[in-house]
Amino acid sequence: MRLFAVASLLRMGASEDRLLEAWRAEERRQPEGWDFTDLEPRMSESAVPWDLAAVYRTALAGATRVLDMGTGGGEFLLRLADSLPRDTVATEGWEPNVEVARRILAPLGIKVVEYGAPDEDVDSVAMPFPDGRFDVVLNRHESFSPRELARVLAPGGQFVTQQVGGDEAQELRLWFGEHPELPHVNLGHLRRDLEQVGFTVVEADEHVGAYVFQDVTALVAYLQLVPWETPDDFSVDRYAERLLALHHETAGGPVRLTRKRFWMQAVRR
Repeated sequence: MRLFAVASLLRMGASEDRLLEAWRAEERRQPEGWDFTDLEPRMSESAVPWDLAAVYRTALAGATRVLDMGTGGGEFLLRLADSLPRDTVATEGWEPNVEVARRILAPLGIKVVEYGAPDEDVDSVAMPFPDGRFDVVLNRHESFSPRELARVLAPGGQFVTQQVGGDEAQELRLWFGEHPELPHVNLGHLRRDLEQVGFTVVEADEHVGAYVFQDVTALVAYLQLVPWETPDDFSVDRYAERLLALHHETAGGPVRLTRKRFWMQAVRR
């Protein structure tokens, strides 16, 4: 009996070594752009009940001066190329993505300006545009200053945004002991902020769903793409014990995280 127990422990140790090797193989530098297609076979996410691209296209109908905030690598804006006016500008605040976006969007004549509003103080950096510069501002998952938006949008201009709920993926706190939170990033709070600076919110919705990862290996791969979701010192070796515990808790199967999204369409009065 004692020999059997020892053999089982040895097999478990070897198995965990293989898991750690697989997880280490997922560690990589932050890639360029926001392209998650490599993960698609290993993760899924709940669909929101709205079509953001269709909402954008409706807002763009008749627009002549457009800003896309937080364009990432320009991937999403590229999908709207047939609806964009000649005078379209984009911003991006994540430095590795700026040159990527410039390269992708240059053939469309779209200038990419490096700009981002700090999550913890969105009013601390002015947008690099004159008053009333745009008639439509699009925003996908980018922090923003309602005050600055009111300044750069012309009266009657539209602001359309989809945001990630500031308290999504709280499971990561349970697993790794730390997870950044932005409690003010929610539909009610941002709606009030916009209304206080001269916007009328004409449509809005929110959705709570899930990310489902095939296993812990897929989760580790995902966390490499969103390093702000983990502790600053996160690595497979530093958090090996917790990752192994999660693997055993899920019996080597799917891992779920809460996914939160909301969107708003607002008009500048």
